[in-house]
Amino acid sequence: MGYKVVQYGCGPIGCSIVKLASTKSNLEIVGAIDLVNVGRNLGEVAETGKPLGVLISNEPDVVLNQTKPDIVLHTTGSSLKAIYDQLEGIITKGINVISTSEELSYPFKEQPDLARSIDELARKHGVTVLGTGVNPGFLMDAWPLFMTGVCQEIRHIKAVRIQDASRRRIPFQKKIGAGTSPEAFAKLVDSGTLRHVGIAESIGMIAAGVGWELDKITETIEPVIADKEVRSDFVTVKPGQAAGVKQVGHGYHDGKELVTLEFQAYLGAEDPHDAVYIKGTPDMEVVIKGGVHGDIATAAMAVNAIPRVVESPPGFMTMKDLPMVSVMNSR
Repeated sequence: MGYKVVQYGCGPIGCSIVKLASTKSNLEIVGAIDLVNVGRNLGEVAETGKPLGVLISNEPDVVLNQTKPDIVLHTTGSSLKAIYDQLEGIITKGINVISTSEELSYPFKEQPDLARSIDELARKHGVTVLGTGVNPGFLMDAWPLFMTGVCQEIRHIKAVRIQDASRRRIPFQKKIGAGTSPEAFAKLVDSGTLRHVGIAESIGMIAAGVGWELDKITETIEPVIADKEVRSDFVTVKPGQAAGVKQVGHGYHDGKELVTLEFQAYLGAEDPHDAVYIKGTPDMEVVIKGGVHGDIATAAMAVNAIPRVVESPPGFMTMKDLPMVSVMNSR
């Protein structure tokens, strides 16, 4: 079965998704929406190695009305409030949506009114909406939840993600404060511009998935200070500067910590890995050595989830609700 796809947002992640989607025999990219590169060929912008016969447009309504896609792959921002009107414009046209917006991954705890509104809108127009990616969307929520399936009971879930940010795109390196002074790092945290979005959402998804009712979620954010010079293709970090970020989230019920999520992303991380630790029957420790490349995995998850989303019943779904996503073979 084939699916007609529109890409909404043609930044680094959107282009990575387009590049992957263009290799899939059952996907036809029929439109592209963005505020920049308007009028340019999508294949050229996404560096697919071939023209796709699609020009980037800044008119969402025109593109969606003309192409009538089965699904929109949406990659414009992290904030659910900021993208809500975009989602509404897609849903009301009867089109399914997969978005990499971190706050859309599980907003039922932090933004219940918006979550309810999206669900009602999707059901009314007979479409499915999913927020996903690699983190949130898999490594620190769906994966830990899946691992609990072989446990008889659990008392605590911890997920750890440590990644060498020197392999990531420049917007990501800037987002984690690489190359800033500790003072500048603190100001960015205070302004809300430096943080990994999605920790609270992942904690909420895990708790809902195992039936825990949390009464408090907390987060701490601090710099990882370089003790030697480290470099990427884009940033040079001197000793004493921030090489990146360490962010830890905690989920509590009646004063007892049930969920811990630890996220570290910094240039020069010597032991990058992803891990899940479960205290229960049995205890479990599962580690991915070297870690998962975030940009590659985000594109893969968005593309591979297409059949599951299109075939799902209408409504707002999360990764804990969706049937297992598996790889979609290329041509």
